[in-house]
Amino acid sequence: MKKQHKKETRTHFLFRYFFILVGATMAAVAIELFLVPNSIIDGGIIGISLILTFLTGIPFGLLILLINLPFLFFGYRYIGKNFFISSSFAIVVLALVEIPLKSVEPFVTDPLLATVFGGLLLGAGVGLVIRNGGALDGTEILGILLTKKIPFSVGEFVMFFNIFIFGWAGFVLGWEQAMYSILTYYIASKTIDAVIQGLEDTKAVIIVSDEYEELGNAITNRLGRSITNLKGSGGYNNNAKDVIYVVITRLEISKLKQIVNEVDAKAFLTIMNTQEAHGGQFKSPIH
Repeated sequence: MKKQHKKETRTHFLFRYFFILVGATMAAVAIELFLVPNSIIDGGIIGISLILTFLTGIPFGLLILLINLPFLFFGYRYIGKNFFISSSFAIVVLALVEIPLKSVEPFVTDPLLATVFGGLLLGAGVGLVIRNGGALDGTEILGILLTKKIPFSVGEFVMFFNIFIFGWAGFVLGWEQAMYSILTYYIASKTIDAVIQGLEDTKAVIIVSDEYEELGNAITNRLGRSITNLKGSGGYNNNAKDVIYVVITRLEISKLKQIVNEVDAKAFLTIMNTQEAHGGQFKSPIH
């Protein structure tokens, strides 16, 4: 019998679209009151739309709607209806909010301040939209489609795409403004990551030790983290081994190393970055 998945609740739906509305509004404020008055752009479709606005005078809101349309169509086909609806809503909000902002005085006229705070605000807005199931930029959708036929990853495609955009900006806006734009893109991308992944930096740890039972108990009791025992075997002698897997925060790394060293100084320990961590058990404080 096919398992029925729970439908999204009305409350969650409303909250999700509220945050998409807030995120798209923040992006519009960043673009119109920070970036455009200082001739600074972002990467991706937003960057292309801004350059075309500078060149042709066509409203940014209209351009971002038109340029994103084909990407929304492919997003509907390859990612799903919810993504299409959420992204369409976000892009329409961005386009509509941008119109009245044209008559508002810019917040700053200093390019460096516009770069830093415009990048932070834009990244926070785009991050909120992505975190809640939408998108304001079709670049990554294009990357997903094209990387099936070209020997590059999505990240590499986006990077090359943006190099072209910032090179174009150098000829249109001047190389100084292009450099400010690259800095804006960097700040915005880091802010997007922080909003999507959260500010807490988590680490995944794998420990191979003959004292796995004592070590697992020590981690649970002294570090307050639940562990998972994985079954493995040595590559050299093929002996069976229990492997400990645990997720901790960055601040707990030192204490974990101390615990491992006390229980089994010969244990093999690997610490890896994680994108996100949900669930799990948080028990006693560190001691």
